[in-house]
Amino acid sequence: MSGAADPVASTVRAVAGRLADELDHPGPGSPLAAMTAARDMSAATDAAMQAAVDRARAAGHSWQRIGDVLGTTRQAAFQRFGRPIDPRTGEPMTREVQPGLTERAVAIFTAQAERRWPDVLADFDENMREKLTAELLAAGWAHTIAIVGGLERIGDPFAFPAGQYTIVNIPLHFEAGEANGRVTFDLGGKVAGLFIRPAAPS
Repeated sequence: MSGAADPVASTVRAVAGRLADELDHPGPGSPLAAMTAARDMSAATDAAMQAAVDRARAAGHSWQRIGDVLGTTRQAAFQRFGRPIDPRTGEPMTREVQPGLTERAVAIFTAQAERRWPDVLADFDENMREKLTAELLAAGWAHTIAIVGGLERIGDPFAFPAGQYTIVNIPLHFEAGEANGRVTFDLGGKVAGLFIRPAAPS
């Protein structure tokens, strides 16, 4: 007996075919068409990953096991794919985040790597401005470089809501080690927290 096709699987199949056709048969205007198909494929695979994680959870697999498969921690896996219920309302918590915060978080770490301290400070809220100066930022960055070397690459950021804040986690790849950067934004989009910590050992 056949049932209705899974909508996520159908979307992945259709978009993958369109992307493959665009890459296999380039023509006038094809680069932009291929970019559009690749963008749609990225969105489709995000939905597919969520569906796969939901299925794994329904089958009884722990967040630790899911994190192991994804090459991350159980907390990071839950933060990205979990569906927590707000105990106050019994409703699913929103996963929506303010547009542009991931890009701004990346820009903050880029500015640190380029020693543009005023650009980093410009996004701070009043409390952060009282605690951190350009000199302290420079000293903290120098301490990080002394341990793991220069910053070579910034990984893909991931943002999620946390109460009144939005947290953006960013993998940071240094010469001699990995680290996790985190920027916390308040409701007004100001930086309320900023730190770098070593990545958990694999």
